[in-house]
Amino acid sequence: MATHKSSEKRARQDLKRSARNKAHLNTVKTWEKKVRTAVASKDAKAAQAILKDFTSVVGKAAQKGAISVKSAARKVSRISQQISGLK
Repeated sequence: MATHKSSEKRARQDLKRSARNKAHLNTVKTWEKKVRTAVASKDAKAAQAILKDFTSVVGKAAQKGAISVKSAARKVSRISQQISGLK
């Protein structure tokens, strides 16, 4: 356990930040699942509509630092390729 005042504060901040990052990651995973389900059902219009929201959620998570920018771009790119294959 932290013994210095500054390390106690750091521990509190780490808890808050990890909870915030986990929330962002869970949101990303949920939207990714929605898009993949739409792709699996071969519904191009629904997948395209969900992709727009997914892109927004992933971009915000990357902007907040929950995931890296390159990881976000890779996720969006791979799912976009799958959707363009449906058309």
